[in-house]
Amino acid sequence: MNGNQKICCTVESCKYNNTREGLCTLNEITVTPKSNCKTKKPSESKCSSYKCEE
Repeated sequence: MNGNQKICCTVESCKYNNTREGLCTLNEITVTPKSNCKTKKPSESKCSSYKCEE
């Protein structure tokens, strides 16, 4: 990949979310699977880079 990716985000409570543009402001994120979940659907994973906006 050549650095032209963008991370779209709709989690309004995350401090890294630019809600005006619906984009994550981090250069990279960590995605992890939920425990004991093998649905083969997107909801099986979560963004582990999430930080609650305070």
